[in-house]
Amino acid sequence: MEQPGPLFNRRRRHNNTPKYVLLIIANYVVCCALFTLDNKFNWFFFLTIILLAVYNYFNIRRNIEEYTRQIVIAYGLSILGIIILLFAAHTQGV
Repeated sequence: MEQPGPLFNRRRRHNNTPKYVLLIIANYVVCCALFTLDNKFNWFFFLTIILLAVYNYFNIRRNIEEYTRQIVIAYGLSILGIIILLFAAHTQGV
């Protein structure tokens, strides 16, 4: 009897999610986790934000060919959204 092939054939070295989408998701996950830790800013918050900025810089620099004008605008809006979440979390006292 013949063995059936794999149900989903994945192309070699093909990632379905673009790098810039993963970068935006990583930013939101890290920042939202930081917002829930404490009501005031401490050294860990600032250290993590600085390390996240360095990670963003090198990630963008490594994949600069993927960053078109529309993607840069979306990335900027995501950073603005994180800042709005920061102010919302601190005004609510989370």
